[in-house]
Amino acid sequence: MQRPERERAESAARQEAARLTALGVQAVALTWVDNAGITRVKAVPTARLAHAARWGVGMSPVFDVYLTDDSSVTSPHIGGPDGDLRLFPDLDRLTVLAAQRGWAWAPVDRFEQDGRPYAACQRRFARRMAARAAERGLRLRMGFETEWVVAGRAGPGSGGPPPGAGPAYGMARVVELSDYLRDVLDALTAQRVEVLQLHPEYTPGQFEVSVAPADPVGAADLAVLVRETVRAVSLAHGFDALFGPVVAPDTVGNGAHLHLSLLREERDLCRGGDGPCGMTAECAAFLAGVLRELPALLALGAPSPASHLRLRPSHWAGAYACWGPENREAALRFVPGPPEAEDQANAEVKCFDGAANPYLVTGAVIAAGLAGIAAGATLPPPVAGDPALGGGHERLPDSPAAALDRFTRSEVLREALGDPLFGAVAAVRRGEIERYEGATAEELPAATRGRY
Repeated sequence: MQRPERERAESAARQEAARLTALGVQAVALTWVDNAGITRVKAVPTARLAHAARWGVGMSPVFDVYLTDDSSVTSPHIGGPDGDLRLFPDLDRLTVLAAQRGWAWAPVDRFEQDGRPYAACQRRFARRMAARAAERGLRLRMGFETEWVVAGRAGPGSGGPPPGAGPAYGMARVVELSDYLRDVLDALTAQRVEVLQLHPEYTPGQFEVSVAPADPVGAADLAVLVRETVRAVSLAHGFDALFGPVVAPDTVGNGAHLHLSLLREERDLCRGGDGPCGMTAECAAFLAGVLRELPALLALGAPSPASHLRLRPSHWAGAYACWGPENREAALRFVPGPPEAEDQANAEVKCFDGAANPYLVTGAVIAAGLAGIAAGATLPPPVAGDPALGGGHERLPDSPAAALDRFTRSEVLREALGDPLFGAVAAVRRGEIERYEGATAEELPAATRGRY
């Protein structure tokens, strides 16, 4: 970050700090997400926000090779005790937190000490891929679904059903937890997050919230903000919010499905064309690129060893590398939307879960889609019904080692991420494979469900 830019940020931060102080905000949480999918934080008093905006806040780069259990590994470019970075808050995203009295939040971009952009900053990677799309005249709108399981503070299996143990998608579960869910909605609304849907999901105590789409970086920011808001409201009600891919053995896990639409100027390229399901040829090529890279993308979007307990056939998790209109068993579901409704056609990547770093996901999906356009890729025939019941459809990697192998062989993702970030991601995946090797189907959820 250059000096004039820092000076402008300092001036803006002084104004924001005065506004926050008048609102009773005493501290600002500055967050980023590491390659294990953990949201890390440095907090500053509100009075120090201007200083942070000009000079940044120090943080070691070693966190990019931390594992879920807070142990660390090393990679060709990152690792060990040496070095320091500067975290600069994005004041455009500064938000007063409705469920944490006296706190505000802002995501950060990370830079080297000398002001150069940090090559392994995941948020800047997402921004860089969005800019690459914009160079082609394309704009992405993206949004994550957030799923979680509400549990008593002692955790599942502690003697008694979890809160919200009513039927899947049942009104009984909403009635039981109506005060809690109202507070979730109130907090998100106070933070100017536009909620599209909130409903109970399949697993006992499981819920999902969907928010309005945004630009790729904004969508990832929202994924962080929504999760931490749900966590704070849950704790205020005496609950834990568990976002791990699988909370208990033999249950349907938590997804973090990514919805995306592709636009050129204001035209929705997901409809009004001559391609499959009415999409344009450009949209079809983009989605074909995503589908082609899905086995490698799994190392980013479903990165935990526990992710593969969730990715089971015939469980609506998207375990097969295929696509289909409104097919909830396909890893890539196309949503045409009502014929009369504008801006509702989109694609949904169903195989991703809550262990993912959302900035890596949005950036990598863009990279895969643009590679599809560049190659003139075409979609295979769509799949109807459950692909597990026949047809010879390709199964996505069924183990973290298989997903890592596909990731390390992906030239598309290696080029897009760049060697420092690509190497750090691969090192973390290897580290977690080794860390959880031999863990049983009971031990693995217990070790990971509350970490994200």
